[in-house]
Amino acid sequence: MIDAFLMVAGTVAAEAIEAEEHHGFGLNTDFLEANLINLAILVGLLVFYGRKVLTNLLNDRRSKIAEILQEAEARNKAAADALVVEQQKLADAKTQAEKIRSDALKRAESLKVEIAAKAELDVQRLQESATKDLSLEQERAMADLKKRVTALALAQVESRLKGDLDDSAQQQLINRGLARLGG
Repeated sequence: MIDAFLMVAGTVAAEAIEAEEHHGFGLNTDFLEANLINLAILVGLLVFYGRKVLTNLLNDRRSKIAEILQEAEARNKAAADALVVEQQKLADAKTQAEKIRSDALKRAESLKVEIAAKAELDVQRLQESATKDLSLEQERAMADLKKRVTALALAQVESRLKGDLDDSAQQQLINRGLARLGG
């Protein structure tokens, strides 16, 4: 196709040169014909010389695009690999979290049982201690009461004896007491 275009451009240029030779050197007043010739020459030169440059540019662009695609694919593969690794880590973390939760529930249950048993022992100990304290208080109160009753009884007997006993009666009681003792 390019060869056909160059051939047309060459034919147009040859006709223009031939027309100038017959008429001599002059100004071409046909505006469209002059522009078409110039355009055909310009396109022909661009195609002839620009083909290598354009091919090189396109090849460079193609290789850069291929390189970018390879890098993108490599990054995509690396990201996919990282995703798999992170998903595995997440699954491991979920498993470990579930294990920790399960262990915590078991530990809480055992602590609950242990605390309940300890609380029951404490309550039993407190009850025993309260019972002992109550018994001791009762014994103290009884002993105190006995002391008071004894003291009151002795005081009453003493006051009666002082009023009822005279010296002769006291002497008789002492003698009887000594006689009983054996002497």
